[in-house]
Amino acid sequence: MDAEILDPVIVEQVRAVIARIPAGRVATYGDVADISRAPSARLVGRVLQNGHDLPWQRVLRANGTCAPHLADEQLSLLEAEGVPSVDGKVDLRKYRWEEAVPEQPEQPQLGLF
Repeated sequence: MDAEILDPVIVEQVRAVIARIPAGRVATYGDVADISRAPSARLVGRVLQNGHDLPWQRVLRANGTCAPHLADEQLSLLEAEGVPSVDGKVDLRKYRWEEAVPEQPEQPQLGLF
């Protein structure tokens, strides 16, 4: 599946989200899919295959790791942006892009009623 046969509107939405991820922050493929309303994280990966003009290094797998074939280059680029890794994994709790963090629903206060 090439980017040419993907819905061009979705492709541009995905590209726009990736372009907004700031240096020093990361998002997961799923985060980008959710924000851009793409149908799947896999589609984000497809867009990135042709998105060499994007900050592709800022998009990680859900567990904070890189795709194995890109890991060395990706981790090096992230390190240069101030995003360290430990054993090939980025701490998403610390470096995840704020826009990608889902809002937590307010917890009801127990014992008031």
